[in-house]
Amino acid sequence: MNILVTGANGFIGKNLIAELKTRSDLNILAHSKETEPSLLDDYCKKADFVFHLAGVNRPKDEREFMDGHFGFTSRLLATLQQHQNTCPIMISSSTQAELDNPYGRSKKAVENLLVDYSSVTGAKILIYRFPNVFGKWLRPNYNSAVATFCNNIAHDLPITINNPNTALKLIYIDDLLTEMTRALAGDEKRVGDYCEVPTVYTATLGKIVDLLYSFRKSREERSIPDMSHTFTKKLYSTYLSYLPEDQFSYELKMNVDQRGSFTEFIKTPDRGQVSVNISKPGITKGNHWHHTKNEKFLVVSGKGVIRFRKIDSGEIIQYFVSGDRLEVVDIPTGYTHNIENLGDTDMVAVMWANEFFDPNRPDTYYLEV
Repeated sequence: MNILVTGANGFIGKNLIAELKTRSDLNILAHSKETEPSLLDDYCKKADFVFHLAGVNRPKDEREFMDGHFGFTSRLLATLQQHQNTCPIMISSSTQAELDNPYGRSKKAVENLLVDYSSVTGAKILIYRFPNVFGKWLRPNYNSAVATFCNNIAHDLPITINNPNTALKLIYIDDLLTEMTRALAGDEKRVGDYCEVPTVYTATLGKIVDLLYSFRKSREERSIPDMSHTFTKKLYSTYLSYLPEDQFSYELKMNVDQRGSFTEFIKTPDRGQVSVNISKPGITKGNHWHHTKNEKFLVVSGKGVIRFRKIDSGEIIQYFVSGDRLEVVDIPTGYTHNIENLGDTDMVAVMWANEFFDPNRPDTYYLEV
């Protein structure tokens, strides 16, 4: 199946092509401003489906909106018609098509052109009016506040907000790709003459910026944003794509002594804390119990034993653990416990606790197992 994608070097085009290339049954005909003009004729002859994403965003002259949108679309449709190719065409319009400005009028003109083309040829058309789209590979300092904020905050550059209460309507690129692949399969959702866009989020500029600064700070705090909030999750993924390439990594504070080390890895307000514990050969750590705090231990390297004793009992329970056989050991409340390295090398354990360590309320009581 031959898929013609116009605007192939644009933000949506790059993401769409990356998605379509994961399928072996599709042949991508990528068209952009840099494409040899004569290839459009060949592409229109072969195409089984057209994703028409080409557009003009920031021309030097506003008249270029009409030429770039209406003019190129006219040429595209005329070439398809010349080859009697009535394949389906998906067009990326804009919510601004409802507005009386040069950009909006050019988008509305393209919509009308598609409708007329369909009535003449019988070709299936799919018109999507997109609000602001955000995600990876979006060009900063161009036509997207989200991309600019992500880039500048990730690079520790200043940002400017004229009105933090200004609300944006946004859709995420992966949600858009899901809908576009549904359209390719003939499973699009329609509302009247238009196709339904995927989930639309509404967020103020101030809220977006606050979230982005919290993402940057999360490295210092070893925290993770609330991934149960879908907009936060998608904005965080977008933010990470703008990290400087020499700053993908960040150091953690290792608490080191003669016994080994203990390092906090991740903290979350609702899902607890993950740490890495390294014990030297022959070392025993722990010998304490908790009222409410509970933990999970996972030895990933080396071998050892985790011992338990209910605080009002003399019976000792033992669980032998090893990186050769990964198993999680729950640490119930009311049991004093310790972990001993029985091997000749360092023993490494991943430890989860259901809450942060609070020095004012440690809920940790020393008691030998």
